[in-house]
Amino acid sequence: MFLLGFSLGLGLGIGFWMWQQVQLEHYLKRIFKPLNSHYTEVALPLMPRLREQISVLMQKRQNLQDSLETYQELLNVAPLGYLQVDEENQLLWCNKLAKEMLYLERWQPGQVRLLLELVRSYELDRLIEQTRDCQQPRVKEWVFHPSFENAAAMLEVKSLALRASSFPLPQGQVGVFLENRQPLLDMNQARERSFSDLAHELRTPLTSIRLVVETLQNRLEPPLNRWVNRLMQEVDRLINLVQGWLDLTQMETDPTIQLNPETVEVRSLIASVWETLEPLAQQQNLNLSYSGIESVFIKADRSRIYQVFLNLLDNCIKYSLADTTIQVNAKIVPAEATEIHNSTSSSLEIDIIDAGVGFSSADLPHVFERFYRGDKARARNQVPDSHSTPTTIGSGLGLAIVKQIILAHGGWIKAMNHPETGGAWIQFQLPEVMANNSSQDYS
Repeated sequence: MFLLGFSLGLGLGIGFWMWQQVQLEHYLKRIFKPLNSHYTEVALPLMPRLREQISVLMQKRQNLQDSLETYQELLNVAPLGYLQVDEENQLLWCNKLAKEMLYLERWQPGQVRLLLELVRSYELDRLIEQTRDCQQPRVKEWVFHPSFENAAAMLEVKSLALRASSFPLPQGQVGVFLENRQPLLDMNQARERSFSDLAHELRTPLTSIRLVVETLQNRLEPPLNRWVNRLMQEVDRLINLVQGWLDLTQMETDPTIQLNPETVEVRSLIASVWETLEPLAQQQNLNLSYSGIESVFIKADRSRIYQVFLNLLDNCIKYSLADTTIQVNAKIVPAEATEIHNSTSSSLEIDIIDAGVGFSSADLPHVFERFYRGDKARARNQVPDSHSTPTTIGSGLGLAIVKQIILAHGGWIKAMNHPETGGAWIQFQLPEVMANNSSQDYS
């Protein structure tokens, strides 16, 4: 009885399979009916090959799925955050680090939700749109402020300094790598505080040492006073270094805290600075040539702008060749041509050019960085010196301080080499300008 039932079931199964094959052949005949009989006769025997190709495609699909899972696992352990959005800015996938950086607890793998609904960062959203529009990789840095519906949760998290590198993908998708720069900034701030504390501690004993050296200068006769004079120079250099560091740190922390704006006449300010530096310039027979607007006024902090010209002209004197001329040019730049962002008024542009050895191409991107000394060719002791007074190498803070002062005034500055003199060429712009139309060139 059992054998009879088994045979009956087996026969029914084989019959059902054969019926399916017949139905499939009828279906294929209907598909190929518009074609001639030759194509129909060729296509029907291809059924085994068709099944084989389907099997191969299924295997390739599985291999691609395995590769995708492998890449996702790699991105999950990467030291950078990563997210990917589709053409409508819907979040397709992100790794664990991106989820932590952007507080994406509400998003789960497999969900497709609008990125802006999950992360209230218009900077990130704008970066993705710009990348998609221009089809070029882009980089953006900003401070990300997490937002939560629960006010208590917002008090427990802090803002992050993020750097995003985006790149376009096929079908309008965009991938974004995220770097959390907050730990680096925190470390730098801690280092700045330590250096500032040290600078404050050094200023008092250095001042005391200077008083002692002044006393010795008045009591010693030549040739012994030569060593005391050298000591005084080094003490002054250390005091200037400490004060420069404190000034630079203060301006970087709060660029506008020390600004006392007033109306400043630039031409007379430059003349005053040159009068201070002229004894140094005469040692190398250097001249100053001023050209451009004769009378130009700006709204600025007089002492800070004086410091700008003092540092720049002092550098020119240090690095100029003997018997050359330092050029200073002043002109008014209309609002539409100014390099100052969001400026609605004309600006004052100053060019300061020397005839020294100039900057090396490797140094140019770094000349405004603190303590960057650059190529030895720009060292003062490389310039022939006919006098016996010891030369003093700069602190490496002068141009960094100049840049911070210019930025604090809402200005702009850059360094180049002049194509004619071959020397250094510093160009900067300042807003809040008021001038007449007269101009003059004199040395």
